[in-house]
Amino acid sequence: MQKFFVVVTGFLITGLLHFNNTYAQDTARYKGMTVNLDEVVVNAKRIGFDVNSFIKRVEEDTTFYRAFKNLRLLGFTADNDIRIYDNDKQVKASLKSETRQTMNGLCRTMQVINEKVTGDFYTSKGNYNYYTAELYAGLFFTKGTACVDANGNGPEQGGGSMQRHKAQLKQLIFNPGKPVRGVPIVGPKVAIFNPEVMRFYDFFITAENYLGVSCYVFAARTKKDLGRIDRGDVVINELVTYFNKENFEIVGRKYSLSYKTLLFDFNVRMNVEMTKKNDLLIPALVTYDGTWDVPFKKRETAAFVARFHVD
Repeated sequence: MQKFFVVVTGFLITGLLHFNNTYAQDTARYKGMTVNLDEVVVNAKRIGFDVNSFIKRVEEDTTFYRAFKNLRLLGFTADNDIRIYDNDKQVKASLKSETRQTMNGLCRTMQVINEKVTGDFYTSKGNYNYYTAELYAGLFFTKGTACVDANGNGPEQGGGSMQRHKAQLKQLIFNPGKPVRGVPIVGPKVAIFNPEVMRFYDFFITAENYLGVSCYVFAARTKKDLGRIDRGDVVINELVTYFNKENFEIVGRKYSLSYKTLLFDFNVRMNVEMTKKNDLLIPALVTYDGTWDVPFKKRETAAFVARFHVD
């Protein structure tokens, strides 16, 4: 499935309404999208803030996923906390560790400073016993020496359905809002800028201080009045991204994804806070809480917290 690009086709001011004695609401059109603006953004628009350009920037942003690749270019210490839960929401397996990544040019190695494991987190052969742990390790752990190019891209991994599925899962989780290639059921449903999908959402642009930074905030939230059939087509329940007003860099993002079919279902919530080092945008904190049930696998409910302390 090809990536869907939306072209700005018009901008329509439909009025200025007051509510809660605090905010004003304004609306903008982006190929059928109605965007609610708070009073601060309405005033900013009057002195040059371009709503259409901002939405286009949100849609085409690639820096969020790239920020995770940037971790391959820096030395850092990480606090890792992964927990797997049973059906009674009790921890049945876990890993808590501190790791240290060291760079030698564009090649990295990782040392485990300390590690505490409970339950059957590892198999008898030392492999990861859970899919969430395997995904986490693929993102944040390094075995041996691994080298990348200046963009953080490494050599292509081996083929096969498992590697392809992992790549799709990473894109779904770490690049929400973009269609996922090769996933016929879910893939098109996450493309919230596609007119067939955006009709399920209310969109907002507001101003807010976040992590001490003055931000413009773009939010997409599922409409509250969706019928049962339409709600069944929704994958992204909420997507909120915080952009630095000064340079439009992403400061943070939080989102909720869920979907259910007879074959599989998932419900995932994530929060990511960003920082910068050597002009590279990188995650400082990643939290995840989710459950997956996919064919040929047992249901897996897990949570993790990753904190990165960059040299």
